[in-house]
Amino acid sequence: MADTTQDVITGPVYKLGDDVNTDTQCSGKYLPGKDEAYIAAQAFEGVAPGFAARFKPGGIIAAGTHFGINSSREQAVHILHRLGVAAIIAPSFGRQFFRNAINNGLLLIEYDTNGLAEGDEVTIDLGHSELRAPARGLRQALRPLPPQIRAILREGGLIPFLRKHPDWSITA
Repeated sequence: MADTTQDVITGPVYKLGDDVNTDTQCSGKYLPGKDEAYIAAQAFEGVAPGFAARFKPGGIIAAGTHFGINSSREQAVHILHRLGVAAIIAPSFGRQFFRNAINNGLLLIEYDTNGLAEGDEVTIDLGHSELRAPARGLRQALRPLPPQIRAILREGGLIPFLRKHPDWSITA
């Protein structure tokens, strides 16, 4: 699993298109009776054949719109962790996927990825709310993550966060 507890994450970009749903991330045909390593090896096979084989841990997925739409399949996030995905950048995410990802400690950044290409080295700096791709001369402000989400990510997800902060409560 990639370390998403840090405020600065750097890794190569792996591009995916629009409307990558949870079934293409983690196909239901592999779920019954298969372990996560086997399922991870099949990740994205319907939209990007060979993606799992070429993906290196610490990589950053740069996708199109509506990444993670469809069902609330939590295994999709587990498979992304298994691959070693450090973060996903996309203009928009499915709401259920967004919650599952944050709750499981996977960093998601809403940003238009048209200016990024496969193989670009990208740095996400949460402390400065900035995305950098030096080879492209890109230094772009990001919408800051809410402090609650950053705290959950720092602990590796909601369950580890709640274990460390048992008295925490949501306040309006």
